Amino acid sequence: MSLVVFSADDLSAMEKNYRTHFINSLPGFKPANLIGTQNINGKTNLAIFTQIIHLGANPSLMGIVIRPAASPRHTLENLLETGYFTINHINSNIIEKAHQCSARYDKEISEFDAVGLTPYLTEKINAPYVAEANIRIGLKVKEIIPITLNDTQLVIGEILEILMVDNFVLDDGYIDIEKADSITVSALDSYHNTQRNKRLSYAKPDRKLTVL
Repeated sequence: MSLVVFSADDLSAMEKNYRTHFINSLPGFKPANLIGTQNINGKTNLAIFTQIIHLGANPSLMGIVIRPAASPRHTLENLLETGYFTINHINSNIIEKAHQCSARYDKEISEFDAVGLTPYLTEKINAPYVAEANIRIGLKVKEIIPITLNDTQLVIGEILEILMVDNFVLDDGYIDIEKADSITVSALDSYHNTQRNKRLSYAKPDRKLTVL
């Protein structure tokens, strides 16, 4: 098998859409989630995100990366107004509807209505969950960090509640996302079911790994 090398100059020379697919494929499999928000008037919005980051367990923090504002960013506008958002795992039953949320709907049109998904509200989170999602996470915005290199925004939220349609949690706290039918995405448009290879014990210098 021959080694193929792509230089920075090669990347710059690529056609724009080709380069977008190429670079978006490089990280491999990414989480596929729907981010739910609403404005102060209760108008809901739903957007598909693959830039979801685990930032810590104590406090329980997660982050999302919002792309540059070349076009209106309704998600960012809404969470700036209300301070809340939800992260909803996409499952195999809603892939097409979730993907359609990437379309640039007008601000007055709710993606929930446009694609046929159901908003679900709780008293704790001022943002809509996706009722069809098997794992749903409600967060409060704690910090927004501008990334000046490419004009993106890192939104950091603290988890306030987690909703699951079934108990997918094993005895040691591990969440079985395959049992929950959570899917992954590569590039911008390729959706995948996963098959776990193995779970391994906590690595220590003086201890042999074991399969859990």
